[in-house]
Order: sequence, then structure tokens, then C-alpha cells
Amino acid sequence: MIEILVGSLIGVFGFTEAVETKPQQQGTVNITQALNGTVPVRESVVLEPMSQLQFRNVIRQAYDYSCGSAALTTLLDYYLGRNLEERQVMEGLLRFGEAEKIVERRGFSLLDMKRFVAALGYESGGFRADFSDLDALEHPAIVPIEYAGFKHFVVVRDVYNDHVFVADPALGNISFTRTRFEEIWDQNVLFAIFPGGQAPRNALQLTERDLRLVDDRTVSLLAFREFPEIAKFTSEQATELGSGGDIQYIRRK
Repeated sequence: MIEILVGSLIGVFGFTEAVETKPQQQGTVNITQALNGTVPVRESVVLEPMSQLQFRNVIRQAYDYSCGSAALTTLLDYYLGRNLEERQVMEGLLRFGEAEKIVERRGFSLLDMKRFVAALGYESGGFRADFSDLDALEHPAIVPIEYAGFKHFVVVRDVYNDHVFVADPALGNISFTRTRFEEIWDQNVLFAIFPGGQAPRNALQLTERDLRLVDDRTVSLLAFREFPEIAKFTSEQATELGSGGDIQYIRRK
């Protein structure tokens, strides 16, 4: 019996020495299939979890009131190539924005964003626009939307085939039909950051995997499933400030 056990151990040791065995990458699935009646072929395929695909190149908001900072971090990181965390952006917005008002309304405004990105060396602006302006944009922009009873900031990645693809800090990569987006686009406001002379990274560009449309009922279901507290939010309004077209996003009392 001992001889058999020792022989088995030697055999296993010899196999592991002859064949390099490494831990498989997370998400690896081994598939064995026979091709045209030949010897079965075994191959490994790496599957990416749907949750990772959903939030690819999107900063997920850490708090129910931080969609503005998460949307801005998404734009700075994946469009302009900065390597920032939402916490850092929140600290910057508090430092360069109107801190007392931010605390009072528990949220950031586009004016706060404008001041912070100016401190980073970028020009930016808030504008009122038509859908044709949004369609003609060659870069992503932050827009406020009013959806399912709450106000929210998202990043419009692009418009394709009458669908608006957005990076949503709460729901990830989703899309709306043009008709539906025009219904929820809050006062047709958009906030753009201009990269200047440096070519942007723009990892927010659409790819083939993005061209999957999500119907509004699914988006609404996900919104209330993951963030039921948003239904309790009070209403907000967009107010134009000054002749420069800066937009402040505030909460009514």
C-alpha cells in the first residue's frame, strides 16, 4: 500500500514538473468540443461578468447624492486621461466650489464643476442646446436629466442611429431613444470640457459592444431596484447664471 501511495505521489510530482500549471485567470471557463468527429479539443475562454461590462469606463457613484462628482470623474478619467478617484474630485469640488451650498443641497452644481476644472487648467462651459447640437458634438459632455421622479447627472458618450448612449454613474452604460432622451433632458443643458491642445484619450468612444439598446422599462426597473431612495429626492431646477451661460444645478427647498 505504501509503495502504491509513494508511486502515485511521484507520478503527480513528475506531471506538475513536466506540465506548467498556473492559476487560471478569474472568469476562465474550460470548454471541450469535438470538431468534425476528430479528437475533442479543449480550450479556455475568459468570460467577463456582466456587472463589469455594465460599468466599463464608468465611475460608479459612491453615494446617493454624488452623481455629479462621479459623472465629472468619468469625464476627466476616460475622456481626458486623468487618473482621479471620485473622492479626490469631491474634495476638489468642495475646495473650489461653494462649499456651504454644496453641504446644504447635498449635491454639486455645474458651476462647482466649472470652477474645479478651471483649477485643473481646462476651459469649460454650460450651455443650453438643441438635440442637433448634442448630435454634432465630437466629444462627451455632462447633462442633467429628470428620470423616474429624480434629478440626475449623466455623461453623454455619443449619439448613434437616433439613440443616445450615456455613462450613468448609477446604472452604468445605458442608452435611450432620441424621443425618450428629449423627454428627460432637463432644460436642454449640457456641460462640456475642452481639452485644449492636448489630444484627449476618449475611452468613452462607442465600440461594437456598446451598440446594444436598453429599453426604458429595464432602465426604470434597475433604477428603483438599486436606488430606491432616489424616489425620496426633492425636485431640483437648472438656473442659468450670468451672460457667460454658466449653469447651476440646485435643489429646491
